[in-house]
Amino acid sequence: MFRYLPIRRVYAREVLDSRGNPTVEVEVTVGENIVGIYGSTGRAMVPSGASTGKYEAIELRDGDKRYRGKGVTKAVHHVNTILSDILVGENALNQSFIDQILIQEDGSANKVNLGANAILGVSMAVAKAAAKALCIPLYQYLGGCYTNRIPIPMMNILNGGCHADNNLDFQEFMIVPQNTESFSRSLQMCEEVYQELKEILKQRHLSTGVGDEGGFAPEIADAKEALKLIITAIEQSGYTPGKDLCIAMDAAASELYDADRKVYYFPGESTKKGKEIFRTSQELIGYYEELSKEFPIISIEDGLGEEDWDGWKVLSNQLADRVLLVGDDLFVTNPKKIQRGISEDTANAVLIKVNQIGTLTEALQAIYLAQKNGYEIIVSHRSGETEDAFIADLAVACRAGYIKAGAPCRSERNAKYNQLLRIEEVVSRFKSI
Repeated sequence: MFRYLPIRRVYAREVLDSRGNPTVEVEVTVGENIVGIYGSTGRAMVPSGASTGKYEAIELRDGDKRYRGKGVTKAVHHVNTILSDILVGENALNQSFIDQILIQEDGSANKVNLGANAILGVSMAVAKAAAKALCIPLYQYLGGCYTNRIPIPMMNILNGGCHADNNLDFQEFMIVPQNTESFSRSLQMCEEVYQELKEILKQRHLSTGVGDEGGFAPEIADAKEALKLIITAIEQSGYTPGKDLCIAMDAAASELYDADRKVYYFPGESTKKGKEIFRTSQELIGYYEELSKEFPIISIEDGLGEEDWDGWKVLSNQLADRVLLVGDDLFVTNPKKIQRGISEDTANAVLIKVNQIGTLTEALQAIYLAQKNGYEIIVSHRSGETEDAFIADLAVACRAGYIKAGAPCRSERNAKYNQLLRIEEVVSRFKSI
């Protein structure tokens, strides 16, 4: 077993994500230089969000004419100069020390100086290189030898909000398998409902075009219509709503909040109904209660805005005993934010997006803090994704209850599902011993 695994090379390039925007890809090579050939290379690609919390770590964009200002050559340059210079020769096996070096070199609270996309690319690539050098799977390197829990998919099948060009105000509607014997069976059920929903939309002359995360993006009036469509798709697939599959929602309420009026404004619903629809925090909580009584909803993500802590407390008091109340913008994978939630008894689940915090170590700290205090963990993709399946291994490593990876129709999403199928094959063999 290596005790010292030297970093020999750190290199970044500009590549494209699933929305056709530039992102950072980093390669880290570790090990001994034998006859001019380095050891093992780990490669990582950094995702990017559309609906982002105001307290997320900052990804660095060029802001010039290239790619409409979204180029990442500055972040790439920081990797190839500053970060490469300080990391070559360091021990890749000491992930937390490597990440601390990155944080200190940036010197800001939100990684704005070097860019969270530069820092995270290096952080993930170091872990991948170390796992490869040790000849063990990434999930085992990150989580230890007893990693045998495969997360349940929360599969996005209807898109709205910032993820689609339709009038649906809530951002995601997902299906969640219940009590299945395997991940592969869960995936099959979700895919069958997804395809059935496509046929239903065709029959009703609704669009089967998809949003950023692969969910369908038809023009429908409101959340109730979306939920009814999903119930129909579940039933016509031969499953029982509430027994075989339940529903999860991402309201992304921060995007709906009108700070001037201190209410939540529903522009799509307003257009469809011909009058302005506003809801106060309490009215929106009441709306969630109404929906959760009518439909088998087991999870509501970002039900209220990231600054609406008072509203979140009421929401938690009224619904936390029967629904997962997931903090995304509320917590932004930040241990300090999660600690506030714990102290104020707010929410009961944390969405984990590694690029929100900017290093692997900080993401793991957030996960362990939440788990220690009884919060459920949901590891999540971003709307601007890549073919990198890192989050699949991370979800297994930290024994997350759920994973969000999108709809089963785009390769950057299926890369995560396919990796989980591979991991399940290995894990199931050990379970049978």
